[in-house]
Amino acid sequence: MHSDFNRFTQFVNGPQDQGAGAPRSVNRPAADADLLDAYSQAVIHVVETVSPAVISVSGRDAAGRGGAGSGFIIAPDGYAITNSHVVEARSQLMAETTDGDRLRAELVGDDPATDVAVVRLAASGLPYAQLGDSETLRVGQLVIAMGSPLGLQSTVSTGVVSALGRSMRARDGRLIENIIQHAAPINPGNSGGPLVDSRGLVVGINTAIIAMAQGLGFAIPSATAEWVLQEILTHGRVRRRQLGIVAQVTRLPRALVRALDLLADQGVEVREVATGSIASHAGIRPDDVIVALAGRLVTSIDDLHRLLMTVPTDQGFDLTVIRDDSLHAIHVVSPLT
Repeated sequence: MHSDFNRFTQFVNGPQDQGAGAPRSVNRPAADADLLDAYSQAVIHVVETVSPAVISVSGRDAAGRGGAGSGFIIAPDGYAITNSHVVEARSQLMAETTDGDRLRAELVGDDPATDVAVVRLAASGLPYAQLGDSETLRVGQLVIAMGSPLGLQSTVSTGVVSALGRSMRARDGRLIENIIQHAAPINPGNSGGPLVDSRGLVVGINTAIIAMAQGLGFAIPSATAEWVLQEILTHGRVRRRQLGIVAQVTRLPRALVRALDLLADQGVEVREVATGSIASHAGIRPDDVIVALAGRLVTSIDDLHRLLMTVPTDQGFDLTVIRDDSLHAIHVVSPLT
């Protein structure tokens, strides 16, 4: 399969040993057809490998309204991944396999902040897909989007990675980082389905499309999904640091920015501190303005959320705050909650 893709790459880019001004041969229809067929065969191989693990996930909310999306099995004992918004507020979940088997599904854990949920099918010995490493993706890399939109089993589309490092809002308002933007056409029912690389490894979870932007799709990176999966299976939920504050972004006076030699003219102002919270124990006060966390700049609530997630779980961290027009370092011992 790898040799097929190498041949296809050579077909697209041209022979590598040609000089800059060397003419390309244009009379090669047979060779072109062979290379395109090799590309098709490689995609077919990936689809045949992964499609048995793709499922349709459906359920009903409290008002009796139905909804459906996609997902994929990640372990033979029935664990599967889908989008949080696919299972949100829905009961009596059902999963349908590509063979047409309908199986009860139980919600194991849900993380709206990343739009990832884990369900478990009432069966064992199931075909499953393997998670790949989304950190190795490159712009222009071939990807294959799979899913079961509108109950149609195992639909497939191909495209390339259009951009990396995008951000989008989750339903709880948090910013989801490192979103994969890709050009494999998807439909709303593809939500929760796998985005697969040329080796048949899942590198993303398709999560959204923009209706007015044709061919524009987004996927949660597999690295995020794997972290959510480990948290849910180990702890029953996704643990996050919670400072226990109510805060807002505030603009800082220019004179203060210059006097304190700050790198930005805004920070996060603490409005309230919850009693008994880690912020309270650390000595954070209302009217403190947070400008850095662990030495990294904080200019927004999103910065605060993102940086809280980057601190190793077994370590505390320092917050730099402005108090009484001077800088103070406050050490926070932060258990995960």
